[in-house]
Amino acid sequence: MTWFADRLLDWFDEHGRKHLPWQQPRTPYRVWISEVMLQQTQVATVIPYFERFMRRFPNVEALARADLDEVLHLWTGLGYYARGRNLHAAARQMVREHGAAVPADIAALTALAGIGRSTAGAILAAGHGIRAPILDGNVKRVLARFYAVDGYPGQSAVANTLWGHGESNTPHTRVADYTQAAMDFGALICTRAKPNCRTCPLASRCIAYQTNAVDRYPRPRPAKPLPIKRVKMFLIIDADDRCLLERRPTSGLWGGLWSPPERTSDYSVNALLAEIGVDSNPAVEQLDGFRHSFTHFHMDIDPIRAHLETTSLRIADGDRWLWFHPRNNQPLGLSAVAVRLLAMIQHTPLLL
Repeated sequence: MTWFADRLLDWFDEHGRKHLPWQQPRTPYRVWISEVMLQQTQVATVIPYFERFMRRFPNVEALARADLDEVLHLWTGLGYYARGRNLHAAARQMVREHGAAVPADIAALTALAGIGRSTAGAILAAGHGIRAPILDGNVKRVLARFYAVDGYPGQSAVANTLWGHGESNTPHTRVADYTQAAMDFGALICTRAKPNCRTCPLASRCIAYQTNAVDRYPRPRPAKPLPIKRVKMFLIIDADDRCLLERRPTSGLWGGLWSPPERTSDYSVNALLAEIGVDSNPAVEQLDGFRHSFTHFHMDIDPIRAHLETTSLRIADGDRWLWFHPRNNQPLGLSAVAVRLLAMIQHTPLLL
């Protein structure tokens, strides 16, 4: 065992997190679900989603049998919805190809939807007890500082260097504990801002600390201005207070989720009603707009509310369109923006 791994495990024995929900019990399935949920999401945020998900989908078979809408409904608010779609697709792959078991092989794991090298390593180490390195955001930061690896970790050469350090330090024993220790250490001690170097058990050999250059590592993503996309979102309300929702295409932003129809900023209510075959002259109101930011761009949203005098009208394409009442607690996959818009027209929180 390396000096690095030995110090991390000593720290973990005293300070590491050992009672997280996915550790009680720690199975390959629970590790897989938690690792996907934890991608770009904090532990405190993930815990209630994980617990709800496990109650409804306790194993691979239950997840594979579920309707995608129900899976995405339980994902609503967690963001990065492709993760939920990929979980569902991968569960079905596991049923077809692996007897409804989470594979214990790196090639088989990375062939599944939504599982990359680091997630596969975590499943092998924490779920199966098989030696495999990981390189999530926390571990990248620890290794970049300890070895003073310069450059942005998203660049392939930098990532390859970090993978090499991760591989060389992964022990052959206590692999599950080491994997959790590495993630915990980055989250609790070697934090992005104001790391606790004074109590760090790695400080005596950490090159960044010893050269007073902790803030240099890892390098951030090269900055560039984010583009702005301006759209209208239409809240078409019928006489029964139902709102018209449109299922978004499976690929792209909010893929497969239900949302108030989004159109370009020059689109009109009448054009949308003509598109869906509704003949009406509704009362139209523009609500307060807001900005929703993504990793690569900002979306400025102008909500347009239109009240129809009729009750729910039948629309030919039922797979694409749906009349939805927020009070029905219907299990649908909704984006965070859709939830916000529906709450605006109801003036009360949605029952999710």
